[in-house]
Amino acid sequence: MANIIEITDFAAPELDVYARLTEGQLKSRADLTKGLFIAESPNVILRALDGGYEPVSLLMERKHIEGQAREVVARCGDVPLYTAPLPVLTQLTGFPLTRGVLCAMRRRPLPTLETVLKGARRIAVLEDIMNPTNVGAIFRSAAALGMDAVLLTPSCSDPLYRRAVRVSMGTVFQIPWTHIGEELTDWPHPGLELLRDLGFKTAAMALREDSVSIDDPGLMAEDKLAIVLGTEGEGLADGTIADCDYTVRIPMSHGVDSLNVAAASAVAFWQLSLRRAP
Repeated sequence: MANIIEITDFAAPELDVYARLTEGQLKSRADLTKGLFIAESPNVILRALDGGYEPVSLLMERKHIEGQAREVVARCGDVPLYTAPLPVLTQLTGFPLTRGVLCAMRRRPLPTLETVLKGARRIAVLEDIMNPTNVGAIFRSAAALGMDAVLLTPSCSDPLYRRAVRVSMGTVFQIPWTHIGEELTDWPHPGLELLRDLGFKTAAMALREDSVSIDDPGLMAEDKLAIVLGTEGEGLADGTIADCDYTVRIPMSHGVDSLNVAAASAVAFWQLSLRRAP
């Protein structure tokens, strides 16, 4: 049964997770299982619950308790449910709530690389992508367009940051992911070797003279393929490109030299999905 608590004191420490803690403060706890993240909107929260994430508290506009958040409230049991009219909530959080519903949830230890890649044949590897909007958009494309998993280098933005979760529409809770290494020095080596040991050929998305087109028959026919995408602006590191099995380009027109990494990921995932392989 819902434990409904009317907001009367904006300074209540229980509300810090929604109003005053930064993303880094939510995440950085000595014990990762005590770290938190925020999910927004009923559909995203339900996907997180389906993915096994534990709710800690809810914050929502009063009308949603018996409205669009009814299923969320029922599934979250007796966790604290903080509520007030929308103008009050906006004053508390400093921004309009997405569909009037937020949920603080507990983080979980990340799975091992081997667990995430078990049975996978098409995966994305994100190298140092720092913008959470791009990370969220790539996850959404990966889930929609046939990728089996996503790997992130240690410098990537966190997929559980609020903006990444929101932009992904909750697909960060649906597609398996983990970091490829724990230290900055784990990529590109031994990261690339780990992928090869697991049977993957690696395809660096980069504009080079020796790049093959994204519709190259040999590339599309690979049984297990890791599509490697680089950071905003600079793209993949030269060393990463040099040590991948393929360097791959997306043919372009009108003198356009590149796409945003999230847009490029969608094109690559669509073309290289096993649904389109010969």
